[in-house]
Formats: sequence, C-alpha cells, structure tokens
Amino acid sequence: MATAKIKKGDTVIVLAGKDKGKTGEVTAVMPKADKVKVSGVNMATRHRKPTQANPEGGIDRFEAAMHVSNVAVADPKSGKATRVRIETDKDGKRHRVAVKSGEKISG
Repeated sequence: MATAKIKKGDTVIVLAGKDKGKTGEVTAVMPKADKVKVSGVNMATRHRKPTQANPEGGIDRFEAAMHVSNVAVADPKSGKATRVRIETDKDGKRHRVAVKSGEKISG
C-alpha cells in the first residue's frame, strides 16, 4: 500500500459520484480500506427503531465513507483539484506539495 497523500483535516474536492464538485474537510481516513469521510458529503440515512438507548428512534443522517480515489486535495492557491507529491528539503524533512502550484500543503 502506498503512502497516504490525503490526511485528516485536508480540504478535498469530490471527483465522482452523487456529490461531484462539492468540497469539504476530511474528518476520518481509513488507510486499510482506502476510504475517507468528508464533512457534509456522501450523506447516508438510516431509519432507526426506538430502543432504550434512543427512545425517539427516527431517521439518522451521517457521512458515509467514500473511496479515496473519488476525492482530490484542493490546491491551496487556486482551490481547484490537484495531485500531491512528496518532496524532501535539505534538512531531510518531507513535505506534501501541490503539483499544480508547487505550494506546500499544511498538515
């Protein structure tokens, strides 16, 4: 498995699916499953029966995980989708860099 280039807290753009074009912040990364959760994107619903823990029951809305290939990091300069590369500086520190603009990606 390759190094994860999308991290928790990154702003990403959805490239495919029902929410194509939407942007959001990554709230969770699941590297073994190659999935991410993005705030406000890929909302799923579950109809829950009333239980002792939740006597109201009702409809539960939550963000479902989506495959990491369906999202791309937003370029810090332009806000458009970009690929990410890893660069090593003179001190030996590694940084994630946006391919389109060459800007460092925080995180």
